[in-house]
Amino acid sequence: MTSWFGRLGLPAPTRLARSLLGGTLAIAIAAPVPAQDLKAVDRVPTVTLEAAMAAAQAALADCRRRGATVAVAVVDRSGIPVAMVRDPLAGMHTPDTAIRKAWTAVSFKGSTTELIAATAAGGPSAGIRQLPHVAVIGGGQLIQAAGSTVGGIGVSGAPSGEMDDACAAAGIRAIRDALELG
Repeated sequence: MTSWFGRLGLPAPTRLARSLLGGTLAIAIAAPVPAQDLKAVDRVPTVTLEAAMAAAQAALADCRRRGATVAVAVVDRSGIPVAMVRDPLAGMHTPDTAIRKAWTAVSFKGSTTELIAATAAGGPSAGIRQLPHVAVIGGGQLIQAAGSTVGGIGVSGAPSGEMDDACAAAGIRAIRDALELG
């Protein structure tokens, strides 16, 4: 039987060479990364529960002043819901839609209103509208702090996407000072 060394046209290693080669590989594979070079934890900014609740409540209050009954959701930078408030008279679809709008804003790094034109039928990005959880309708906006996305806010239930957007913007304004301080 020919060893793989022989098939490659190389002389067969001696028993000592095989032993040393195997030991070297085992050491290289098993050698730990020095602790000072190992980054074990990422520190990624994300919206806090307190800021999420404040933004959601401010957006709800703004929509109520405008005569709209809505649901408001705030998601973290990963799109996971952190806070959700709903006017008791808002439609049953509004909590899910608000979450989807906030998720979409975070996922696509922009407002859902901007996605309307970017994903128009017949365009190269039209397929985005068919992806699960995507809501391409006004009312979803990014929450940013020091240039980083920390979350998203979604409002659903106002008579138009423009009003949903205005209420979402009011929610972000309510926490703007805290966002700038980081």
